[in-house]
Amino acid sequence: MTLKNQAIQTALQGNWQNAIALNKSLIAENPQDIDALNRLALAYTITGNLKEAKSTYQKVLEIDSLNSIAIRNLKKLSEKGTTLSANTNITTFINNKFLEEPGKTKVVDLINIAQPKITENLRTGQSLILSIKRLKIFALENTQYIGVLPDDIARRLIKFIKGGSVYEAYIKSANPHKVTIFIKEIKKSARFKDLPSFTTITESPLSLSKENRLRLKENRNEEEAEEEESYSEEE
Repeated sequence: MTLKNQAIQTALQGNWQNAIALNKSLIAENPQDIDALNRLALAYTITGNLKEAKSTYQKVLEIDSLNSIAIRNLKKLSEKGTTLSANTNITTFINNKFLEEPGKTKVVDLINIAQPKITENLRTGQSLILSIKRLKIFALENTQYIGVLPDDIARRLIKFIKGGSVYEAYIKSANPHKVTIFIKEIKKSARFKDLPSFTTITESPLSLSKENRLRLKENRNEEEAEEEESYSEEE
């Protein structure tokens, strides 16, 4: 299990002192790790170290001034009479982790999921690898196949990933017959800076600027070329 997964699991188990140590190690490796900073700040909050919690959330905002988790929790810490309990705040941790941001996150039900003996052992918060193969995106836990993203979402994400955008994925819920994951945009490619990673409706070319209409057309042409190449290889 990676250090990041250990940090997530210790929080889910309510082992906050260990969570502090693990997230500090992650931040030592990468001081810009916003997720680790947010996890550390929450652990400080729950263990009663509110001064360090505020300081850590402020570090997040220095890196990302619009970070919704840090803004919301810093506001709570500034309110008088704030009291927190280690037992009640595992739910807070989960809610923070799966905080939805329009255009930047997506909750997705995988299709063609793995056998029940595999999916029933998946845990909330477990990280997944998104692996592109031809025109599909496979969700893997290390090297273990878990499922596939629906084609419409996969096509869009492949475009963004190949353009330089970066995403993380986590198990949101799982049972023998259904696996739901949470996908989060970590880095947006400058090439697609005006296009959201995820939409709730199909983009209409008329709603986009001239520059983005041309970019969308270019990307669709690229996708068609990839499809033709894929079919040629299969033949």
